[in-house]
Order: sequence, then C-alpha cells, then structure tokens
Amino acid sequence: MLVPLLLFLAGARLLAAAFPPLPRSYTLRLLQTSTFQDGGVDTEGLGLLDDIELGVLEHRTWAIRFLQPWVRPALPRGDWDAIEDMVRIYLNKFHHLVWAGAVEKGVPFPFVAQCTAGCELFPNGSSKAFAYVAYDGRDFLSYDMGSGTWLLRQDTDLARYVRETLRNYTAFTELVEVLFNSTCVDDVDIILHYAKEALERQVKPVAVVFAKVPNPARLLLVCRVTGFYPRPVSVAWLRDGQEVPPGPELSATPPLPNADLTYQLRSILAVAPRDGHRYACRVQHSSLGGRSLLVPWGNSGVILPAGLAAATVVLVAATATAVVVWMRRRRKYQEMDDSERSSSVRSH
Repeated sequence: MLVPLLLFLAGARLLAAAFPPLPRSYTLRLLQTSTFQDGGVDTEGLGLLDDIELGVLEHRTWAIRFLQPWVRPALPRGDWDAIEDMVRIYLNKFHHLVWAGAVEKGVPFPFVAQCTAGCELFPNGSSKAFAYVAYDGRDFLSYDMGSGTWLLRQDTDLARYVRETLRNYTAFTELVEVLFNSTCVDDVDIILHYAKEALERQVKPVAVVFAKVPNPARLLLVCRVTGFYPRPVSVAWLRDGQEVPPGPELSATPPLPNADLTYQLRSILAVAPRDGHRYACRVQHSSLGGRSLLVPWGNSGVILPAGLAAATVVLVAATATAVVVWMRRRRKYQEMDDSERSSSVRSH
C-alpha cells in the first residue's frame, strides 16, 4: 500500500505544479457523521469545494458517488481508487478507536461523532490543513497539522482518554496527515481547474421590499434578496439617499442556501410609520458588474439598477401612454358597435 501511495502523491504534485497561481483562496472540506449504536455504526460523508457539493460516500460500500460531471475526469481512475482505499482505511480505524473508547469509558449508546477535515489553498501557493472532531454536536478534539498533535476542545475524561489513545496510535495520525495535509492539497490544486466554470458562475439577485406592522407605532421594512451566486453580497438601506448606519434598528439574516445552489437573505429596518423619509434597499453583488440594485419602499415590485432609473421612468411612462390609447380605442370601437346594433334593431 505504501509504495503505490507515494507514487500517487509524487505524480499529483508534479501535475499540480503545472497549473498557474490561484486568484483567491479555496477550501476543500470533507464532512463525516458517524452514528454509533448498539448494533453498529452508520456513517455518512460529503465532500465540498467551497460551497459546491463534489460527492458523497455510498452508505454501504463507502465508494465515492460524484455529484458534478467534472469531478471524475479531474483525476485518473487509479487515483480515485487510491483515495477511496485511504478513506475506507481511515473510517475503519476511526470506528474502531471511537467504539473501543466508548466501551472503555462506559459511554451510553447511541451517540454521534462528527468530523470536519480538509485543506485551504491560498493564492501565494501556501496551504493549511485542518481536522476537527465533535461529540454529540459539541467540539471535542482538533488536530494541529503543524505540530502533529491532538488538542482538547473540551476538558472531559472521555476527551482526554481519546487524545491519549490517538497519541499512542501513530498509524492513524499518520493517515490523517497524508489524507488531509498531502493528498487533499495536491488534488484540490488539480480539481480547481476543472471546477473553474462552476466556481466562477454568476447569478444576479432578485430583490423585493415589503412591510410588516408588529404594532401601530412600529413599521418593519423587509428587503428580501434571493437567487444570487456567489455567496458574498452587500445589502444596505438608504434613507433619503444616504446609507443608514449600523444600529439597533437594523438586523439581517446571514446568506442562506437555496435548493438550486443560490443564496438568499433578509435585511430588516425598523422605522416609525409615516416618518416622512424615503427609503430604499441597495444590493451590491459581483454579478451586477459594478452596478447596484435599488428597490425603493413603496414601489417594491420594481427593481432598479443604479444608472437605469431614468430609462425605467421613460418605459413606465410609455407603457402608461399605450394603455390610455388602447382604452380610448376600445371605447370608440364599443361605441361604434353599439351604434350599429341600434341601427339594426330600428331597421327591423
């Protein structure tokens, strides 16, 4: 196992070195959830490149099922086989260690162990690997790749026991280092160039402003922004054209994922009803090409990119004129039709 693995790592490093520098930081994150019960262990796994789902572990075989069409072609089949072998060895050892520790310390079943591990690549060519372990949703242990030591995230008898066990079980620690400090870094550098189109995808936001009235003395203006990608976005409120500074009257949700790999959020501004000011929600996002999306309160169905407001007014005016003309013509035709019907009745 060791010789093929070393050859695999050497080849990956040579291939990764052939690519140009990265424009920004990228993170590959592997998420593992293992539920320990009296009858065995149930493990789920998910791989993410930033916020893009790369693949999942098949429930029974621990084989990788790819979720993006460009992931498999990024590496030869033999490389994926080597990665799957390492993942299986890692999971087997992890399950054995945790199960033995739970029995030794009398930990009641069931319980859940969660792991987050991966690596981050920076534009200057450096990288940082990380590994964290949680127990029933709380931080438990972390691994310091620089010093090669396991660190306590909670000071309990169980955490100290597991840390000491891992210190003595050097084979598992070496596997963690190889998997996340070497293989992860080299493979991400290659996969990034296949993922370029997905990572550079730009989807424009859609915004609407509406109001909630929790009580007669308080009006909540809500700016709902949705359907945008990538995740970074700036949402601000303007009062009479000036940005409202941070304060207790302002609140917002973090960007939350939609089912189609876009994001949404809400920004809320508390105001007094009929305070005499004009309000608008301003959205800034990379997909808008340097422009801003302005949604005024009182006309929340219209989304106005900055610089296009005049054109929008002209379009609305033209539409209104066309509607008036159409209504006049319809009335005229209706009057003519009524006149013809009246003449027809008299002729009979």
